[in-house]
Amino acid sequence: MSQNLSSTIRTVALVGHGAAGKTTLAESLLAASGAIKSRGSVEKGSTVCDFDPIEKELGHSLQSALVSFKTGGAHVHLIDTPGYPDFASQAISALAAVDTALVVINAQTGIELSSERMFTLAGERGLCRMIVVNKIDADNIDLLALVNDIRARFGKQCLLLELPLHHGQDVVELLGHADGESDFASVAAAHRDLIDQLIEEDDSLLARYLEDGLEPSAQELHAPFESALRAGHLIPILFVSAKTGAGVAQLLDALAKLAPSPAEGNPPPFYRDEPGKPPQAFLAQPDEELPVLAHVFKVVVDPFIGKLGVFRVHQGTLRKDAQLLAGSAKHPFKVTHLYRLQGKDYVEVPALIPGDIGAIAKVDEIEFDCVLHESHEQDSIHLKALQFPQPMQGLAVHPRRKGDEQRLFEVLNKLALEDPCFKIERHAGTHETVIRGLGEMHLRTKLLRMQQQYKLELDTSAPQIAYRETITAQADGHCRHKKQSGGAGQFGEVMLRVEPLARGAGFEFADQVKGGAIPGVFMAAVEKGVRQALVEGAVAGFGLEDLRVTVLDGKTHAVDGKDIAFTTAGRKATLDAVLKASPIVLEPVVNIEVLAPQPSIGDLTGDLAARRGHVTSTQPRSNGHVAIGGQIPLAELGDYQGRLKSLTAGQGSYSISFSHYAPVPGATQQQLASKYQALSLGDE
Repeated sequence: MSQNLSSTIRTVALVGHGAAGKTTLAESLLAASGAIKSRGSVEKGSTVCDFDPIEKELGHSLQSALVSFKTGGAHVHLIDTPGYPDFASQAISALAAVDTALVVINAQTGIELSSERMFTLAGERGLCRMIVVNKIDADNIDLLALVNDIRARFGKQCLLLELPLHHGQDVVELLGHADGESDFASVAAAHRDLIDQLIEEDDSLLARYLEDGLEPSAQELHAPFESALRAGHLIPILFVSAKTGAGVAQLLDALAKLAPSPAEGNPPPFYRDEPGKPPQAFLAQPDEELPVLAHVFKVVVDPFIGKLGVFRVHQGTLRKDAQLLAGSAKHPFKVTHLYRLQGKDYVEVPALIPGDIGAIAKVDEIEFDCVLHESHEQDSIHLKALQFPQPMQGLAVHPRRKGDEQRLFEVLNKLALEDPCFKIERHAGTHETVIRGLGEMHLRTKLLRMQQQYKLELDTSAPQIAYRETITAQADGHCRHKKQSGGAGQFGEVMLRVEPLARGAGFEFADQVKGGAIPGVFMAAVEKGVRQALVEGAVAGFGLEDLRVTVLDGKTHAVDGKDIAFTTAGRKATLDAVLKASPIVLEPVVNIEVLAPQPSIGDLTGDLAARRGHVTSTQPRSNGHVAIGGQIPLAELGDYQGRLKSLTAGQGSYSISFSHYAPVPGATQQQLASKYQALSLGDE
């Protein structure tokens, strides 16, 4: 049995923008708690969390890392997450494993893109949130302005739990101090604001406070604090300097005394699928004696151990040698080794209880987001799926060495197992293998990993934009396929109708044939031919979507009616109808967010307009930067990284996420169609 009771466990994720100092803060927490002898350095590549060779080379986190330590009677499981938007999948998936999100904000740069996004996502998931302002000892910072910005952006429920002291060399806890000095604001006023917020959670404390003027003790305030934190009525603001250690002891104290245990937080609802019914929600119970429920939030393909599933135990006791099922897998597997992770180290343990985070190796059935359980009665149980940004940045990849084609797909599939935002596409028409990610940095690190870890050399090129085709009118199509070659012949005739559907509706197939004109046994072949036509496209060779195909009539032959004949007829009849239905080409449009210095804004908005983009918002940041929001066709961003660097003297950054598909300009459609026709003639 694990030596930790669930009531002593704290699960915490460090989230926030890149360069906010999350990894250094994790090191300081480990050192201050005694888990390591001394704090490592990101610059020297000696930290516990950034252990990957590529992370050491680049000087920032690429993946989430797990560590644990003991402090103040609590056992803390901490996940350090990457902050740059390109690696958002690692940070988002960590939210499924914790009860508390520590949103780390750089005092020098203020609230940045990833910090704001992770604060919102953690709130949507019902997590308790704390804001940690790091680098409070830096020069030329305005902490009061930053606190005001935090409260303006995140809400008045963001209240000071501490105040910095002696120019960021120390901090003072407000729960234990009713007066005193600080670098800004009044300790007495901040203390009173915090107490006022907390006693509103407890009617008896509020009545006593109002009637007798008696301030509750710290012990009496624990339950109201927990209630306010869980309800989102209080989001504490803490201050640290991870490099000097200022505020680190106070943060450890806050985690031990104030962060929720598995029984005190807001557990994510599980869902049970039942035939013919909507999914039924229920909460796992952090009870060691109940059947096991554990959720896999991370998969790692380790070059030495193999496939590793990292999970949070929500219910029951998971023991070594237990028999478990992964998702809807038919056969159970035996837990031969059970681990806790401490950075790159695997620490074997006999059991894990509710709230524990652990790992199992060498189990092929384990997949990202699956639920580990004990019986087939639980096969249909799952958590609400995490919402990840859609990978839009693409690169076409080609093995440099002949004969590496098969190995390329093996390596790519391993990388895709680890990263929900890394996708692989194979385009039959262009014979391109395209990898897609969240940005240039995301894809560059994947290429580096393939080169260093798997010794796979690749050439890259710009991929074809993922255009789509659709129709704008209703039309009928017809094909009679007849083939006679001396022996048995082929005959199949199909008449059908195509109709446009709403954008994003996909494809619908309907059979309205009367009197058996096309025998039911051949209808699957007709649908197969229709789907082949949709994949091929009709105008420019891109897949067709958002349309309904209804088969109306047809003919067969007693001897020559065959599947292949109706497949061919279905395909050609679809293409015939589509070409009559005013087809158009659609292009992907993405949301874009650009963060850049104020003086560059005019040039940037002009450049976006020249690229057929339009700006929807501009928001000033506390560090002299401005965030520009807008939408732009993906096809216009091929050289944007270099252009942004030029216009902002290297100080700008951007991220994109998929928005919708929209019709391309007429001239672009004509160019794409002409190119497709030329390629088709060349193939002939």
